[in-house]
Amino acid sequence: MEEKQPQKIEDKLFTIKYKTDNQSHLIPDMSKCLQCLDKTCTIICPANVYSYNNEEKKLTVSYEKCLECGACRIACKHIDWIYPKSGKGVQFKNG
Repeated sequence: MEEKQPQKIEDKLFTIKYKTDNQSHLIPDMSKCLQCLDKTCTIICPANVYSYNNEEKKLTVSYEKCLECGACRIACKHIDWIYPKSGKGVQFKNG
């Protein structure tokens, strides 16, 4: 009997569907972002939702890619994180 290989993260991410809301469920305190030296949210998010532009001094939140894992809210106390409205957000299916 052949042993099944574990699925790669890239393959798992391919099975995800999103139903995007018109309003973000991730609301960082931008004044705190300017003071943050580490920009931890840009590193810890597995879906690369957060990106920081040093020249513009601006954090971009691509909430439509959010996996709703909560890593950012654990890593940064300055992100107001709520679940997306009912029927919106990420939808996982077995791949």
